[in-house]
Amino acid sequence: MPKVQLTTDGSCIGNPGPGGWACILRSDELERELIGRDPHTTNNRMELKAAIEGLAVLEETCEVEVVTDSEYLRRGVTERLARWKTNGWKTAVGKVVFNQDLWKQLDAQVARHSVSWTWVRGHGNNPDQNRCDGLSRAAALEQEAMLALR
Repeated sequence: MPKVQLTTDGSCIGNPGPGGWACILRSDELERELIGRDPHTTNNRMELKAAIEGLAVLEETCEVEVVTDSEYLRRGVTERLARWKTNGWKTAVGKVVFNQDLWKQLDAQVARHSVSWTWVRGHGNNPDQNRCDGLSRAAALEQEAMLALR
């Protein structure tokens, strides 16, 4: 099974506001960067979108290490997702899970692979995380500029 490291980040100006996401996929000596944006979103949605899109481009089942600075993303997948599904997409106190549409997409992508989750401190000493931060921030700023032209 191919091994892939997927580093992700999301950014939002205003939260909610214009946002961007980025991810870097590494396997052996191959590297690929993906970037996207959304005109009206939240930081958490962009964190989810980066992981979804990174996993979605993998054409075959892979052993994937997802590296993220988002506890929302990591803990959501590793600690809460199974319970949310069992509870009909409700939290422990009976409220509807925020960003359910994206959690369902992420769940489908995770099911295709063998995935582990690694948290790193944002703006720390992880070069790929710092690169993703810059790319996602640039995408959010680009989205903001595009909205200003309307």
